[in-house]
Amino acid sequence: MAGVQPPPLRALDDFLLSSARFAVPDVRNLDRWNNRVINNLLYYQSNYFLSVSVFLLLVGYFQPVQMFVGTVVVTLLFLGFVWAAENRAPIRRFRRNHPSITVLSILFTGYLFMSVLGGVAVFLFGVAFPILMVLVHASLRLRSLKNKMENKLESIGLKRTPMGLLLEALGQEQEAGS
Repeated sequence: MAGVQPPPLRALDDFLLSSARFAVPDVRNLDRWNNRVINNLLYYQSNYFLSVSVFLLLVGYFQPVQMFVGTVVVTLLFLGFVWAAENRAPIRRFRRNHPSITVLSILFTGYLFMSVLGGVAVFLFGVAFPILMVLVHASLRLRSLKNKMENKLESIGLKRTPMGLLLEALGQEQEAGS
C-alpha cells in the first residue's frame, strides 16, 4: 500500500455532463471494450468511488444493518477470492482469462449468501446497483484525446492508485490509455 495515491476528482462536466461523450461499445471486439472499461475505471476512479460512496451511505442510512451485512459479505467474498487466486494457479488463470465472469461470480455468490441471510433487495440496490452503474458508465464513456494523454502521463509516473490495486487483484493489468 506504500505509494498509493488517489487521483484527482474529474470535473462533473467531463464525467457526466455536456462535454462527456457516450457510445455503445463494439461487443464484437471484446479486447477494445475491455480496454475502454479499464482506462475509464482508472481515469475516473475518484468520481466512481465518490458516487458509490454516496449511494452506499444513502442506502445505509435507510437500512443500516442489512447494508452492513451485505457489505461485509461482499468484502469477505472478494478477499477470499483474492486469497484463493494468489494461492491456487487454476483460479489465478481463470481470473486473468475471464475477469468479467470473475466479478459476476463474486456478486452472484454474494447474492446467494444474502438471500440466505435476508436483505436481498438491500444487497441489490446497495452493493450491486452502484457497481453496475460504474461498469455501465465505464463501458459507454468515450474518452477525449486530452483525457487519454493525461492518463498516459499519470501512468508514466508509475503512480499506484486504489483502482489500479483493485484491477490488479481482479487480474487486470494497469494499462495506459490506448
